Amino acid sequence: MRLMPDSIQHEDLIAAESATPASGFEAPSSAHHERSDFNPLAAPATYTLIAINLAVFGIMFPRSPAPEVWRSHHPGMAFLASFSPEDLVRYGAVSGALVLGGQWYRLVTAAFVHINPAHILTNLWCLWNLGLLGEPLLGPMGLIAVYILTGVAGYLLSIAWDILFHPALANSLTAGASGAIFGIAGILIVLLSNRRLPIPWKELRGHRNAVLLFAVVNLALGGVSIYFSAVRINNSAHLGGVLSGLLLGLPLVPRMTAGRLRYLRRQKIVFAGAAFVLSLFGYWISRVG
Repeated sequence: MRLMPDSIQHEDLIAAESATPASGFEAPSSAHHERSDFNPLAAPATYTLIAINLAVFGIMFPRSPAPEVWRSHHPGMAFLASFSPEDLVRYGAVSGALVLGGQWYRLVTAAFVHINPAHILTNLWCLWNLGLLGEPLLGPMGLIAVYILTGVAGYLLSIAWDILFHPALANSLTAGASGAIFGIAGILIVLLSNRRLPIPWKELRGHRNAVLLFAVVNLALGGVSIYFSAVRINNSAHLGGVLSGLLLGLPLVPRMTAGRLRYLRRQKIVFAGAAFVLSLFGYWISRVG
C-alpha cells in the first residue's frame, strides 16, 4: 500500500529419487484440509512471519488513530485509520528518496510495516493461506528467503517505476507485506506446475489455478487505485513481487524431485544469485535516481 505525501516442514521436502512423498512432505491439499488445527510447528516459517508482522504492528499501535476513531462511534472506519507519515518513516516504511539517500534497510523493514488495521489483516490472511501452501514445497528457510527477496524486488521495482515514470511520487511512502505475498504466489505458480511432484495433477492444477487467479485479480484491482488521491495500492511492488517469484521458481523445478540435499543446494544457489542480481538492480537505480 502507498501513502501519498499529502496524506502522509517439513524437514524433507521432495522424495529422494522416488515418486512417493518423503518423510515430512505434505501435499498442499492435506495442508489445506488441516488448517483449522492451529499448529505452528507444522509451518514454522509461515507463523514466524505472521508473528513478526503482528509484533511490529503491536509496537506501532499505541500511535494509531484507530482507537480514537472507534470511540467516536465509527468502528468501521477505525480499520482504515492510518498511521501518520512520521510514524511510518520511524518504523521502516519505504520512501524512494530515503532509500536512495542510503537507507537501504527499508527495502526489508517495509515488508513488516503496515499502514492501518485493514491493511495488515488482509495481508496476513493472504500470507497465511499462501504460506501454508508454499512451505511444504520450499521449506521454512526457503519460504523466508522468498518473502525477503521478492519483497525487496517489489520495492526496488516500485522505486524504479516512480523514478522513470512518476517522479512526483519519489517522496511517497509505501509499506506492507503484499509485494512479498505476491512473490510467494509467483513462485507457487511455477512450482505447482511441476507434474513430477508426488501429488495428483488434478490437485496441483487446482491449487496452481487458484494462486494464479489470486495474482491476476489482485493485480487488476490494484489498477483501480489510480482513482484515489490519498491512499493507493502500490501495484508496481506487487508486479515486482510476482515477477521475481516466477523467476525464482524456474531454476528450482528441475531439482524438486532430485532429492532433498540437491534441492536445498539448488535453493541456496538460486537465492544467493537473486540477492546478487537485486544488489546490481539497486545500484543501477541509485545511479539513475
